[in-house]
Amino acid sequence: MANSPTVSVVLVIRDVEGFLGEAIESILSQTFTDFEFIIVDFGSKDSSKEIALRYAAADRRIKVSAVLPSSYIQAKIEACKIPTGRYIAIQDADDISLPDRLKLQVEFLDAHQEYGMVGGAVQWIDLHGQPIQSGADYPTDDSEIRVQLKTRNTFWHPTVLMRRETYERVGGYRAAFSQSDDYDLWLRIVEHYRCANLKAKVLHYRIHPQQLSLRKRKDQILCALAAQAAAGLRAAGKPDPLDATQEITGELLIRMGVSEAEQQKNLASGYSGYINHIFEAGGYAAVPEAVAEMLKVCQGPYLDPRLASDMHMLCAKSFWKQRKVISGLISATRAVRTRPRLLGRPLRLLVEGLHVLY
Repeated sequence: MANSPTVSVVLVIRDVEGFLGEAIESILSQTFTDFEFIIVDFGSKDSSKEIALRYAAADRRIKVSAVLPSSYIQAKIEACKIPTGRYIAIQDADDISLPDRLKLQVEFLDAHQEYGMVGGAVQWIDLHGQPIQSGADYPTDDSEIRVQLKTRNTFWHPTVLMRRETYERVGGYRAAFSQSDDYDLWLRIVEHYRCANLKAKVLHYRIHPQQLSLRKRKDQILCALAAQAAAGLRAAGKPDPLDATQEITGELLIRMGVSEAEQQKNLASGYSGYINHIFEAGGYAAVPEAVAEMLKVCQGPYLDPRLASDMHMLCAKSFWKQRKVISGLISATRAVRTRPRLLGRPLRLLVEGLHVLY
């Protein structure tokens, strides 16, 4: 198309009024300016759509549209049918793209035609936009990405810039993935293209308790396992059942070769990582509920007592951070009951509690 922009930035929104303005402005402030900004609302009941329309009235690069109330993945699939640019950039409503993000990524893909997509490093921020301790950086080299991608997602979704032809060639996002839709997409892209992450930080990635509901967290873990299993089937020359599937369940995973024990192990580690992120972001009030949900979902012989004990202790620390001393002591007691060896370290437990409290 003669007047097509170089980049199509895609943002899907619903009830995200709290952070939306910052996210939109971070794209409008890019040093690389040859882009269209596609914002698709999929059923907001707050002022999200009105906020997007106000920005669109002031900047013609913004194109706001709406789809009928639907799931996030269905809305994203529809949104990614709109781009006319050579590249598609993903933006999330609660994150902030740094000014040179698009410039750095377009330069990389322009110079490396064999690469189908590129991500970048992030700085974690809390609910209020303040920097917090970030997780380990993702691998940058294609060969290392391929190794690690077999067992974990190696890209921050809202940092990715991909070729539109790449997205279309592999079939885009798939409807079966209520969560981990990005991980499934990356696994299919690396079967045809090289990929990379820039070492430079290109995004402020917000960690906050409202980021992902507990129910969706379980779905995310199971969907990630499905993405890995499907990649293994394709590598073995077998059919991928997820092309014709609308929902990923534990039973489906077992049929794909993922045992109940493996599912439970991944649920436990996935929940614990999520809960630690909540704590690091200062969401202390949300930690006890999350721990209770984890222990409800992750039951039986597959839950490591040490991990369960650690979660009870994190719950205790969260209560102490809120000056709820008695509730903290109850959680600490549960930690000891779960792992009696902690009885040999009562002074350490007391010091930990006092340190957090004061």
